[in-house]
Amino acid sequence: MNTKNNLAARNDSRLHVLNLQSTKEGFKRKTFVTFTFLSLILFAGIVSLRSWASATPASKQVKRVLLISVDGLHALDLANFIQSDPQSNLAQLSVSGVTYTQASTSKPSDSFPGLMSIVTGGSPISTGLWYEGSYARDLSPAGSDCQTIGTEVVWDSGIDRDKKLVDGGGIDPAKLPLDPRKGCSPVYPHDYLRVNTVFEVVRKANLHTAWVDKHPSYEMTNGPSGLGVEDLFTPELAASGASRDVKKAELFDDKKIDAVVNEINGKDHSGTKAAPTPSLFGTSLQAFSMGQKLGGYTDEIGTPSEVLSETLRHTDESIGKLLEALRQRELKDSTLVIVTSKHGESPMDPRKRRLVADTILEGILKTSHPDALTFAYQDGDLASVWLRDQTQTQTIVATLSKPENESATDVEEILAGASLQLMFNDPLHDSRTPDILLVPRLGGLYMEADTKFLAEHGGFHKQDTNVALLLSRPGLPTEVIKTPVQTTQIAPTILKALGLDFHALQAVQKEKTRELPE
Repeated sequence: MNTKNNLAARNDSRLHVLNLQSTKEGFKRKTFVTFTFLSLILFAGIVSLRSWASATPASKQVKRVLLISVDGLHALDLANFIQSDPQSNLAQLSVSGVTYTQASTSKPSDSFPGLMSIVTGGSPISTGLWYEGSYARDLSPAGSDCQTIGTEVVWDSGIDRDKKLVDGGGIDPAKLPLDPRKGCSPVYPHDYLRVNTVFEVVRKANLHTAWVDKHPSYEMTNGPSGLGVEDLFTPELAASGASRDVKKAELFDDKKIDAVVNEINGKDHSGTKAAPTPSLFGTSLQAFSMGQKLGGYTDEIGTPSEVLSETLRHTDESIGKLLEALRQRELKDSTLVIVTSKHGESPMDPRKRRLVADTILEGILKTSHPDALTFAYQDGDLASVWLRDQTQTQTIVATLSKPENESATDVEEILAGASLQLMFNDPLHDSRTPDILLVPRLGGLYMEADTKFLAEHGGFHKQDTNVALLLSRPGLPTEVIKTPVQTTQIAPTILKALGLDFHALQAVQKEKTRELPE
């Protein structure tokens, strides 16, 4: 009996110990799990806090974006200039910024599609803007009362009331194409654009905008609403004489720089009215491009002539005036500065320059196919052809591909049919896309036989499309990115910097454009 009792007592004692051990182990496990869980939460919180802390100052710090297009400026020009003058304003911007050495502008590399790529985030695929001069199969000529459909469309000084006036006298509605689908109403430049602009998105967020450019037709930056740019200043290039003279081009740029300085200083572009400094503003400068045309380079690697060097020095000083104005107003640290270009210029090597009279192409077509041509626009190093009978495209390409015709037009590549549709909208379904493109060899220029220009733009060669792109803001580390990027990525980058949703851009949605990598 005692033995049984003692055995039962020992068993109870062992069971109690096991229970205690089990309880202690359970407590340890629960404590370990709880501690681990809390640690994970704490770690996640720290990571999240760090991420928030690193992102928030950037979004808070950038309160405005200053966008500058130095027309004609290649990535190579920027690199050569910074190397030659490390104390220059452009060099100082690059010290606190990201330089993209393989940035490409639009194809075609013309001023209008070039700028629209920057401010919409899209190419001609979505903007519907082919070139400064083009053809629209669905619009009617000015003054036609819409009795005919199909018209040439040229967005230059030709639509001014008087291109001899400083402001062109504004746009003359009697010179505009007409839209038969909208009561035969005049089509202003902003009406012609198919997608919205970055200026419209910024304005919709109740922020202020401004832009300065070279023709009244650049009111296209307003976007389809017509309201994107709050303070628009578009002096007429033709009235200044800047399209044929380097010094006059520099004076023309000075006028535009003064306007932007006024905006930085809390006034409108004229300097006569008080206005808030815009959240998005900027200008396009032409002097350097004129230096390329009239002075040019001395070799293939971009060594500038003295004339060209002087225009870039002047441009650098112009940018310096804007930076100094920002400093004076204590706005520099909160301003993202973007320097880029609408287009490049070619050829760099003057020995490669070859003029192709702009009458040759039309002569070939009218001789071989008298009724085939609707419109041909030749400018710089690209020829665009719209046909009356689009079913004849293949036949006409065969004619243009004959050795004697290729030689006469200096053609390197003809794009039509599938080869064209791989890059652009199908001309059978898009009223503005040309049927045939002629791209001459590098250096071939479709221009008047007596022109003195050494270079032009418009085409698809690297010297036409590889443009400068520099993003700078105090506090950014010096960085060079050699990954290929597009100027279409500038628009979403602007909106992201201002804390706005870049998917509000219609071209971004259509073309899946992303912001620039950093």
